[in-house]
Amino acid sequence: MSKLHELTLPLSESQVRELRVGDMVTLTGAVTVSIGIPTHKRMAEAVRKGEPLPVDLNGGAFFHLSTYVREQDGVSVPLYLNPSTSTRYNAWMPDLVRGLGLRLVGGKGGLDDASVAALRECGCAYLSFLGGGLPLLSRALRGVRSSHWNEYISQFRLLTLDVSELGPCTVAIDAHGGSIYDNLRDRAQGRMPEILERMRLARQAT
Repeated sequence: MSKLHELTLPLSESQVRELRVGDMVTLTGAVTVSIGIPTHKRMAEAVRKGEPLPVDLNGGAFFHLSTYVREQDGVSVPLYLNPSTSTRYNAWMPDLVRGLGLRLVGGKGGLDDASVAALRECGCAYLSFLGGGLPLLSRALRGVRSSHWNEYISQFRLLTLDVSELGPCTVAIDAHGGSIYDNLRDRAQGRMPEILERMRLARQAT
């Protein structure tokens, strides 16, 4: 039976390993976001060279969430949160998970097997955010904690945001390698013979 976990960042490995596929999560604290491919490349290159990032992500969360930051009376205001497809970043996620001490990553659509192996190895989980859930997710925004690599457009910057009760999100890949995507694929494949047989009978009946 799935559980609801109300988590405050940063997290320990033991906290993340308690999460199971299908559990629901809300998050309070600082989360770092970017949907920029150049940003991911730059982060991974820093990891490979042993260079620090401008923000410490150890024990933290890095999500494929898009946002636009507007300056209002000298204050940076994030306007929305919208999930992006994580498979676009498969090439860099194993390095980021292993090199940055991340405890949570997420977006929509899951990650590939190499990334799942890194999650399992390091004690990190993947959260699935509701596609089209911009109004719900954006209610959690409380402000901008830091903004780096500002030569990029807002959505590509390395932004750390303060959030309160962000979610609910679904634990789609847990730190033990369990995956909701694998479960769905197995169920679909299990139903395929029945579907094909029904199609064959329908064709014969016409």
